[in-house]
Amino acid sequence: MFPYKVFAGTNSRPLAEKMCQKLGCELGKCTCQKFSDGEFAVWYDETVRGCYVYLVQSTFPNADNLMELMLMIDAAKRASAYKIIAVMPYFGWARQDRKDKPRVSIGAKVVADMLSVAGVDRIITMDLHADQIQGFFDIPVDHLYASTVYVPFIKSQQLHNLVIASPDVGGSKRASTYAKHLDLPLVLCHKTRARANVVSNMSIIGDVQGKDVLIVDDMADTAGTLCKAADLMIENGASSVRAMVSHGVLSGKASENIMNSKLTELIITDSIPFDTTKCPKVHVISIAGMFAETIRRVYNNESISTQYLM
Repeated sequence: MFPYKVFAGTNSRPLAEKMCQKLGCELGKCTCQKFSDGEFAVWYDETVRGCYVYLVQSTFPNADNLMELMLMIDAAKRASAYKIIAVMPYFGWARQDRKDKPRVSIGAKVVADMLSVAGVDRIITMDLHADQIQGFFDIPVDHLYASTVYVPFIKSQQLHNLVIASPDVGGSKRASTYAKHLDLPLVLCHKTRARANVVSNMSIIGDVQGKDVLIVDDMADTAGTLCKAADLMIENGASSVRAMVSHGVLSGKASENIMNSKLTELIITDSIPFDTTKCPKVHVISIAGMFAETIRRVYNNESISTQYLM
């Protein structure tokens, strides 16, 4: 077998270090030099010739981290790496997966094309905003699910009278998966948006009276939807409301929104680094073990289908 090495982009280094601890290897050495005008250059401080190169980088904040990943892919290709695998726990631009109005770009497809042209051989990611984004690539995509770590966590909490909720109809499939595996009832929220990141109206479909509600979603950006859903459920008689999302983007006034809401707790993964001192209601669960095991199985040409819940 060809040897493998794991490298990390600037923003995803803490997660990559945890992965390497699980894999029993050292994180590879690379340098990202930044210039005063915002441009930067990337190079490896050790040989990657003939290696499987795993590049760990979530694309948030989007532009800089994506560009850094592109340069890492190009540098590995030019350094004669055998295979280049981009490990992207959070895949940015995934919300732009279709033309939902005239003369708009499909950002997810643009990013997929950029990664392919840069020279990546495989993508490993988690909880894409839309599953069909996998079809934008002409290379293998290993699509993992946060439910692998979240379902055991939910069971360990031993919450009584629990119901699973989706903050919108679009996330009903994801919420239904959790409800099925946990044998729990499902509640849906129907929302309309005034514009991006702004919810104008929301209503509940289902019974939350006296229930402990767990909202599941793929991401929380400004957390406006989650907070509005939590407040509405408490108004409708819910005992408590928690939220569990795969990617804690938490931009803008998200922390303030969460603290001022009726949410008891927001549980996120470390796909995107977050300082919990900014918001004590946020609890972070690591996905390092899941990704490390996927890297090991991909390297050894083993199936990963038994590893996660769909």
